[in-house]
Amino acid sequence: MTPPRSASGAPPSRGRTQWPGEAGSTGALTWNPLTLLRQRFQRWFESRLKLQDQTFLTQRNVYILPTRPGIMLAMTLGVLLVASINYQLNLGYVLTFLLAGSALVGMHVCHSNLRGITMTLIAPEAQFAGASVTIAINVLSQRTSVRYGIGLAVLGTNHWSWTDVPAQGASKVQVGFSPPQRGLHRLPTLTAQTHFPLGTFRVWTVWRPAASVLVYPAPELHPPPLPPGEPRAGGSVAVHQQTTGEFDGVRAYRRGDPLKLVVWKKAAKSDELVSRDAQQVQRFELWLDLAHTGLGGARSHVEAGLSRLCAWVLLAEKQGLQYGLRLPSQEIVPGCGPTHQQKCLMALAVHP
Repeated sequence: MTPPRSASGAPPSRGRTQWPGEAGSTGALTWNPLTLLRQRFQRWFESRLKLQDQTFLTQRNVYILPTRPGIMLAMTLGVLLVASINYQLNLGYVLTFLLAGSALVGMHVCHSNLRGITMTLIAPEAQFAGASVTIAINVLSQRTSVRYGIGLAVLGTNHWSWTDVPAQGASKVQVGFSPPQRGLHRLPTLTAQTHFPLGTFRVWTVWRPAASVLVYPAPELHPPPLPPGEPRAGGSVAVHQQTTGEFDGVRAYRRGDPLKLVVWKKAAKSDELVSRDAQQVQRFELWLDLAHTGLGGARSHVEAGLSRLCAWVLLAEKQGLQYGLRLPSQEIVPGCGPTHQQKCLMALAVHP
């Protein structure tokens, strides 16, 4: 669940969720005391829940209340009962108590449809800012009958994912949420519910996962070319960089050259395979430095600089270059490969 932004446009602090109706939040219900009371009660209730990535639903953590159709059914049964008493209608008594008995049985069936389920969270992979994070949940049932109409969603949203859990089987459900910004975020509170079989009662539970998700900075859409390489220790030759972001020092492709040294862009333009000179590549080191992004030191500029560094990391990895990352609080030695890329992106995500 994405928290609202303040009137100044800045997102709230990462440590807690800012609810509608709270001081500093936006919305038409800002001064509604019932909304404030409800949101405070919800925060208090969530704070009492245990953080866990697997939960087993029992009568202690499953709740039930009548729905609006259920309330209307109860009112209708009351009218039928009064009319049957007033006019001494035996068939009216039969109809009234038959419907009341069906609703009572439906209440027990609805409650048992959710009770006894085991929900296990599958930790989501890291995502870039602005993208939706998908939370996968395994719903397991040991009962010998099918459980129909089980819905899961992020608490406070109406984007439900529905599934039927097979008898003594499992079903996988996916729900999504959008983190407000980069960084390490705890997964939002989840909820599961069912209205089966009559829709007159709502049975639900609330679940706080303990897992977190890492959100990388959003890469810049059109970043400038990669910065020029720096000579290694003891080197005296300067490196040149073309406007396309590729390094000079290419030669015709030789049999046995690593594929990561092949300049595919040049090959696509000239229909001739060319490779970077391995000795030339080894003379220089490509450092992606926040101070060399060409942006100022303001907070907004720092975020833009991290987005540019993120785009450079992806570009350098795509071209098979050896690259390092320099931040004011951390320095990662040059390398390449998925592990090195993930390490650099993680450093950008948690940069203060």
